[in-house]
Amino acid sequence: MEAQLEVGIAEELASGPDLVIITGMAGAGRTEAMHTFEDLGYFCIDNLPPSLLLNLVSLAGLSTGGNRKLAVVCDLRAQEFFSELNAELKRIADAGVSYRILFLDARDDVLLARFKASRRRHPLTDGSTTIIGGIQREREMLTSVREMANSIIDTSELDARALRKSIRALFTGQSDQESMYVSVFSFGFKHGMPVDADIVIDVRFLPNPYYEPELRVLTGLAPQVRSFVLEQEDTQDFLASWKGLLKVVMPGYIKEGKQALSIGVGCTGGQHRSVVLAEETGRYLAQTGYNVQTVHRDLALAEVG
Repeated sequence: MEAQLEVGIAEELASGPDLVIITGMAGAGRTEAMHTFEDLGYFCIDNLPPSLLLNLVSLAGLSTGGNRKLAVVCDLRAQEFFSELNAELKRIADAGVSYRILFLDARDDVLLARFKASRRRHPLTDGSTTIIGGIQREREMLTSVREMANSIIDTSELDARALRKSIRALFTGQSDQESMYVSVFSFGFKHGMPVDADIVIDVRFLPNPYYEPELRVLTGLAPQVRSFVLEQEDTQDFLASWKGLLKVVMPGYIKEGKQALSIGVGCTGGQHRSVVLAEETGRYLAQTGYNVQTVHRDLALAEVG
């Protein structure tokens, strides 16, 4: 489902701002937004009084050129401090720190339904105020902050996955593929099964370069071994089917909101076949737009000359 966005700036920097202030209506998805920024590499803090923003910026070194990025949730749980936000943002801008304000909103009826479903108390309700009364009061109090926001996301019709996608689009410009971190690694079954792989493929059925004397002391990174493995008819058939499978399952993982995926490619010793095919797998996924890192778990244990 597509996000309903009102964007207050023409574009976001590809690398993202130094500081993101997450605010908006209670029940509109602030916590999910914070988790999304954590996945994007931001250091996140919940319920920070605005008066402490500049102190946090200084501690993180942003005003002196530090490369740590911050995402901070500021909301009406810190009511007595909220009026200071304007002045604090001016001080942050004067310090040369780039920032964006993300405001999360939703219709009153949606917020009411979410609070009823969660059975949580609205932060502005008390013995004499109903949930809908608290929502309406909060909306009035946040009017000026909403007007200051660089980006507004209406989450009324969004689930958590769609909200994450909207935030990534606004603050990184990444495609769905680029937003998933994929680790492809080779391993040897004789050194133990991987415990952290989402997908494991066994390539021990392929002809083994180990039994070729001139290849035994080399690894799958050597051109001679790579050629030997890839020129096998069985390997070519396997790669055609393997890439077809990846073409199906990778978008499925993205649709399910998976942020990181680990693929293990195993052979007997983790020296020849698995190394070649892990490299091929990583290369294929990178060519199709995924953010891929390829490593070789057991190559240090290889019997090389």
